[in-house]
Amino acid sequence: MKKMKKYLALLTMGVLGMSVLVGCGGSDVSGDLGDNAEVNVSSNGDAITFGTNAEFPPFEFVTSGGVIDDFDGIDMKIAKQIADDNGMTAKIENMEFDSLLIALENGQVDAVIAGMSITDERKEAVDFSVPYYTATQVMIVKEDSDIAKASDMEGKKIAVIQGYTGEECVKNLGYEYEAFKKGTETILELVNGKCDVVVIDSATAQKYVKDNEGLKIVEDSSVFENEEYGIAVKKGNAEILDKVNASVQKMLNDGTIATWATEYSDAE
Repeated sequence: MKKMKKYLALLTMGVLGMSVLVGCGGSDVSGDLGDNAEVNVSSNGDAITFGTNAEFPPFEFVTSGGVIDDFDGIDMKIAKQIADDNGMTAKIENMEFDSLLIALENGQVDAVIAGMSITDERKEAVDFSVPYYTATQVMIVKEDSDIAKASDMEGKKIAVIQGYTGEECVKNLGYEYEAFKKGTETILELVNGKCDVVVIDSATAQKYVKDNEGLKIVEDSSVFENEEYGIAVKKGNAEILDKVNASVQKMLNDGTIATWATEYSDAE
C-alpha cells in the first residue's frame, strides 16, 4: 500500500482511456451557490485563476519558493502548465475546500484544482475536465491498531476532513465521526491518541505516513472504490474547459503527470 507504483498503474489505466469511475461521493454542492457571475477570463486573457485548498500534499501545499508563488504540488504543476500552454499566467486563490465550488460559481476563480473527486453530485453543479489521477480512500491508523477493514471502525473515534470524499464515505457507512478543516489536524489527533483512525485519499495518506513515524495505511477495496480527480470549471464554460482539457490530455499522453506524481511522492 505504501508503494506509489499501485497508484501510478491506476493512473496509467486512466491514460489509456479508462472510463470515469464512481467514487465514494463528496460534499453536498447542491442548493444556492450564490449569484451567477460571468467568468472574467477571455480567450486572449493573460491570467487564469485557480482555486485550491493547499492542505492536501502531495497535490497542493504551501512552501517557500513553490511552483506558483508559495504553492507547490502535483496540482500546482498541472495548473502552471495549463496556463503556460495557453499563454496565460496562473494565479492561485487558497481557501477552505467547502468554499471552492461556491467561489467558482461566483466567478471568484476560473477553475478549481484541489485533488477533487469527480462525482455525480458535483457534476450537477460544475463541469469537470478529463480525469487526471486515480486514487481511493484509505484508513490511517497507528501501527499497533486492530483496525484491519472498514467495518472495524464501528465504535471507534474517526477523524475526517470536512468536505472531503472521506467524510462522505464514513457518513454513508453510518459511523459517527469528527470533521476537521485540515488534514494535519486529523493526523495530530491520531498521533496524540485522540482518535483511532483517519479516513483520507490514498496519495495524501502515503505522505502523512511517511512524515509521521508509527502510522500505517489500511485498505478496504470492498468498501472504498476507486475515484478520479478532475479540474472543475463553471458549468457551461466551454472556453475554459476546452483549454484545460487540451492541456491535461497532452500531459497524460506524454506521461508528464505520471512523472510529477512519482517525483512528489518520492520527495521527503
